[in-house]
Amino acid sequence: MMSHWAWLLRQLSRRIWVRASLFSVAAVVTALVAIVVSPYIPHDLPTKIGSDAVDNILGIIASSMLAVTTFSLSTMVSAYSAATSNVTPRATKLIMEDATTQNVLSTFVGSFLFSLVGIIALSTGLYGDRGRVVLFAVTVIVIVAIVVTLLRWIDHLSRLGRVTETTHRVEVAATDAMRIRRKDPFLGGRPLHDTRAIPATARPIFPANIGYIQHLDTGALNAITEDGSGRIYVVDLPGNFVAPTEPIAYADGVTLDDQDQMIRGCFTIGDTRSFDQDPRFGAVVLAEIASRALSPGINDPGTAIDVIGRAVRVLSIWGEPAEATSDVEYPNVFVPPVEVADLFDDLFTPIARDGASTVEVGVRLQKAFCTLSRLGREGYADSAIRHAREALQRAEAALVIEADKERLRRLASAVGQRAAD
Repeated sequence: MMSHWAWLLRQLSRRIWVRASLFSVAAVVTALVAIVVSPYIPHDLPTKIGSDAVDNILGIIASSMLAVTTFSLSTMVSAYSAATSNVTPRATKLIMEDATTQNVLSTFVGSFLFSLVGIIALSTGLYGDRGRVVLFAVTVIVIVAIVVTLLRWIDHLSRLGRVTETTHRVEVAATDAMRIRRKDPFLGGRPLHDTRAIPATARPIFPANIGYIQHLDTGALNAITEDGSGRIYVVDLPGNFVAPTEPIAYADGVTLDDQDQMIRGCFTIGDTRSFDQDPRFGAVVLAEIASRALSPGINDPGTAIDVIGRAVRVLSIWGEPAEATSDVEYPNVFVPPVEVADLFDDLFTPIARDGASTVEVGVRLQKAFCTLSRLGREGYADSAIRHAREALQRAEAALVIEADKERLRRLASAVGQRAAD
């Protein structure tokens, strides 16, 4: 399991200013390295290359990179706006964390700073003739990097912010979270299938803040009970909305003086949900994309049908054969599972509600339920049959043509038959 500090470091590494700062520092160091290397350059080399060639090149890079960076930033903001209005605001975070976009902007900013520092150092005479030769060689490498980055940027711009591309990013985030949770369904702890199993002597731990649980450090929870005499029972998973009025965990046999504060520190609570430990959030965002596409202002059932297919792929991960179970890593921590019924509700209830009057969406939903009911995972058949019936009820209340209703009835009845087989 990822610790709290490792999770914070990952979140920090996804911020664009961090990567841009690292590139900028590297650019400044690169521009100044010529001063250190210049004593090792042969005396006759500057006359062969032409030591003044670098001056004009750096001026061109400085002016062009500033303009390209400004244009790229405006394009990036436009992509954020397009994703917010055409897809869902919850998907904007994934676009902001796009590694290609961050590398491109960081390269442009770093190239601008490299040329600017080089021009300043040249004007003050810090390099000398041999230092200029080193700067010239580094400048050629920077130009090659800029050209490669521009070509990648041109290709990336054709997809940035588009509905299909953004939906794909959400599916990847949901898939990654689902695979991680599938591999470790209890976050390294023991299963807690029923909160009634919590001992009556356990002491409730209440959160200090109101918000969503973004990360749970089960390793730190287990460390609190390292003497083996205590147990901690987690009742709220990442993605749950918590408040000081309800406990997030129970501690039994933990005798530390500041146990409440230590246990609270293992729960990272924020204003929004995070994809990392919360597979249900990816499901919710996928459903939001389909609901937005089915709204009267957009009226794009094709996107909703595409989301249904992606939802089946995401849920199929949970239906894959379970890997060989390993020893429990944190035996003193008890964690509830992610319920299959909740995943079905997150994905399909909004789509069935908003697409009830669109027969093609209803048909695709019923076919998806048929597929899911045959995966053989515990709880899939029951959830698929329940949602097939609910989707049919919504469609019968919204559709006008009897032929469309009859078609959906046949598909819905097939869900139960296939599940029974």
